[in-house]
Amino acid sequence: MVTGANKGVGYEIAAGLGALGWRVGVGARDQQRRDEAVARLRESGVDAFGVALDVTDDESVAAAAAQIEHDEGRLDVLVNNAGIVGGVPQTPTTISPDTIRAAVETNVIGVVRVTNAMLPLLRRSPSPRVVQMSSTVGSLTRQTTPGADTGPVSGAYSPSKTFLNAIVVQYAKELAGTNILMNAGCPGFVATDLNGFRGTRTPQQGAQVAIQLATLPDDGPTGGFFNDSGPLPW
Repeated sequence: MVTGANKGVGYEIAAGLGALGWRVGVGARDQQRRDEAVARLRESGVDAFGVALDVTDDESVAAAAAQIEHDEGRLDVLVNNAGIVGGVPQTPTTISPDTIRAAVETNVIGVVRVTNAMLPLLRRSPSPRVVQMSSTVGSLTRQTTPGADTGPVSGAYSPSKTFLNAIVVQYAKELAGTNILMNAGCPGFVATDLNGFRGTRTPQQGAQVAIQLATLPDDGPTGGFFNDSGPLPW
């Protein structure tokens, strides 16, 4: 299942996994956009189904997990792709606490909420994979490297991705010794509505890291941070 899969990078992750023969759940809040995405995927030959999902709502997430358990019986891969920027500008001296709260609620707490709800289903898989879509703007190493291009000053989005990266590390520690591989992935600067389509990569290119991490072999890495070229600094 891919969250936020009705458009952009999420849609292309679903399409890419579907092209490999996977049955793919399209998680999205908006019913019309979700249905349209499922229809487009099916027209292209993907075995897709819709999952009503608001990552910020406990009942919605529980219902999504119940749907997958009833209809599928297990989950092999979870890609937490849904996320928000939270509006701009985000200079720390002027940002509203509500903007920070909204970014963390979706980009961090929403990821934890969905991951924990789906873990019982993932444990039923012979080779479960969890991909948390992050960003290099969340890398403290890059943010503190003089001259590194880390985008505009951000008091909500970038720190929320730093928080997400830290959560991935803690999950990996807790899940060590299990067959669940969990990693963070950065799609790069993709042209989507999150950045007003100013990105330099296509959604198809941005989806590649998630597809790579979703299909890792059993001896693949866990608790890492990657783009489609390899490991990234935390």
